Amino acid sequence: MKIKEYIKRSENILTIGVFSILAIFPAVEIITRILGRPGIPASPILVQHMTLWIGFIGAVLATRQNKLLSLTREPLFSPDSVFSNGRWIAKNISFVIIVALFWGSISLVMIEYNYPIQISPGVYRWFIQLIMPIGFLLIAFQIFLKSSKEQLFRILMLLIGILFVVIGNYDVFRGSVYFLWISIGFILFSMFYGAPIFIGLGGLAVLFFWHDYTPISAISAETYRIVVSPTLPTIPLFTLAGYILAESRSSERIFYLFRAAFGWIPGGTPIVIVFLCGFFTALTGGSGVAILALGGLLFPLLKKEGYSELFSLGLITLAGSLGLLFPP
Repeated sequence: MKIKEYIKRSENILTIGVFSILAIFPAVEIITRILGRPGIPASPILVQHMTLWIGFIGAVLATRQNKLLSLTREPLFSPDSVFSNGRWIAKNISFVIIVALFWGSISLVMIEYNYPIQISPGVYRWFIQLIMPIGFLLIAFQIFLKSSKEQLFRILMLLIGILFVVIGNYDVFRGSVYFLWISIGFILFSMFYGAPIFIGLGGLAVLFFWHDYTPISAISAETYRIVVSPTLPTIPLFTLAGYILAESRSSERIFYLFRAAFGWIPGGTPIVIVFLCGFFTALTGGSGVAILALGGLLFPLLKKEGYSELFSLGLITLAGSLGLLFPP
């Protein structure tokens, strides 16, 4: 339990640290440009690469909280009150795929370590990519702990993982079309019983690359290339902005401002809601954030003024989508 708590605390601290870098570095860059001072070297590049860390840290936290996206409603990685063969197979398949992705990412890091490239002064690309094997390792650890309360089933999961590692080194299986189709069937079967969507997509990618005699590290290399895109840091930054606005009750103050400005117009409340939701969505980058932050405040207000439930729900939902048309 002490190890588990230490890992949990470390994950939380790392999340705060990465989000701080993601938010502070652009702010410092703006201030230094205004003052005509030199900013942080390679600040935009570092912010881009922090997106990779945010993504994998988020995956680890989602695994810890049993919130990975799947096709079923019941979380897969939780001890079952009644043993289910299907869910047990899905857990083992998920664990094997995570181990394979870990192996591919650690292979990529080792290659990058042997041929180091600096992305900024003193920061090497292999160090940034190190979050991938660490993330997969922590996800595998969480899956292992949450798979069952029985030590026997945990030991069996480890043995099955070792067995598939051994099988992966034999060409008789690697070149077999029958083994390929059977493996695809097991992956689809696992998704039916609650395996996360990324397990299905990642598992199929691992399987096809392995069958084609292509290094699995190519998956991690492509993941790195896509995630460090210059446009992607806006997603976690908008999410952070929405969270801060929602938790600080800024939505209520903005509502009172808009009601004071437009409330005198006949039918003013719906008009205020359209302006408010559009403005809030433009600030946070997502209509879902606006609905979560404002829905609990606006829906009872519309009901109180005599508007129907269907009209109120539709207005709040559609008004939030308008903000996607406006900058930033």
